[in-house]
Amino acid sequence: MAQVDRFSVTMPPELGEGVRQAAARQGTSVSTWLTEAAADKLRNEFLGAALDQWEAEDGAFTPAELEDAASRLGPASRADVA
Repeated sequence: MAQVDRFSVTMPPELGEGVRQAAARQGTSVSTWLTEAAADKLRNEFLGAALDQWEAEDGAFTPAELEDAASRLGPASRADVA
């Protein structure tokens, strides 16, 4: 079995219920859902740091560059995220 790091997590009841419902919709455990959420958060932080570094070296992204990136990535709507 792979090594794991165990956590005890506390959160408001309504958030906990939302997490349980989201995990159930995906057919996964709460532990797996929270693991994936944490990994997404870390990836976003690393991406943000990389983009900050890029802009520090090459200047701020132009509105046209940001629009092009958004159209290529196809940002998810809030309904897609829920």
